Amino acid sequence: MSDGVPGRSSRTRRMLRGPRPDAVPALVSRAAALVGLLDIAAGVFPRFRHSRMHALAEVLPGSFGPFAAALSLSAGVLLLLLAHGLKRRKRRAWRAAVALLPAGAVAQFDYRHSVIGVLIAVALLVPLLRHRDQFAALPDPRSRWRALANFVLMSAGSLMLGLVIVSVHPHRTIGDPSLADRLTHVIYGLFGFEGPVDYQGNTSWTVAFSLGALGWITAATTIYLAFRPEHPAARLTEEDETKLRALLDKHGRRDSLGHFALRRDKAVVFSPSGKAAVTYRVVSGVMLASGDPIGDVEAWPGAIERFMDEAKAHSWTPAVMGCSET
Repeated sequence: MSDGVPGRSSRTRRMLRGPRPDAVPALVSRAAALVGLLDIAAGVFPRFRHSRMHALAEVLPGSFGPFAAALSLSAGVLLLLLAHGLKRRKRRAWRAAVALLPAGAVAQFDYRHSVIGVLIAVALLVPLLRHRDQFAALPDPRSRWRALANFVLMSAGSLMLGLVIVSVHPHRTIGDPSLADRLTHVIYGLFGFEGPVDYQGNTSWTVAFSLGALGWITAATTIYLAFRPEHPAARLTEEDETKLRALLDKHGRRDSLGHFALRRDKAVVFSPSGKAAVTYRVVSGVMLASGDPIGDVEAWPGAIERFMDEAKAHSWTPAVMGCSET
């Protein structure tokens, strides 16, 4: 028995300390996706009609009413979009999540009156604030095509989610609108206009604000991606090319693939001494090195260390293709 007590005490201390700091980003990412789904559910599905909190909220001043559905939906969709960035330790994703979680908690309480939803949001916010130093990764290289891809994907997702929003109030729907009418209502609602489907009571406002929120998210994220400062993918500069040619002239005989390092669509990091270099490309978050380092073998460790530092700074996954046994 005496041997077991210290073991239980140690496990208790580990539980109280929480997860390891390096494991927090992955755990927070999964939790953010869960909170996002809860917020979307709170915004899409009707509130609990028989809740005592609902009866109290009706008489409280400042109740958000239909606005809370749109707020919950907006926070949920954005948290889902941010989950991948949190997993990759991106600083901007952390800032956005810290701002969105309180909004999602307020919407959960006001619209769905879900204490559990509020507690989950708060439980996610605490480790985000406590381990904020784990989210320091720099932004990825990007292009204007990202904005177009976002617009296409968000538009498709908004149409599908909008159809769900329009269709989850069967007892409040006036008449029997067809699928074409519902789709038309969704498209009009995304642009802020009233469509052909009508509802009883305040449901029309709830549906309208929810569809408007989806349209706002699609427009806002696309505009942000299109007009944010350019951070282009790294390219081989003329100075880098000159240095690489000098290294190849001196050490290139041992590497028959060395001339591929001079492609303009690659980037390069040099060792502190400048006697070795690693060329790479970034593909979907993977920092892919092209074969062996170029230059003096004794300087390779310095070039590789610089390569790994760059991968860590951007939270890229380091990888190498076509390297030799050396």
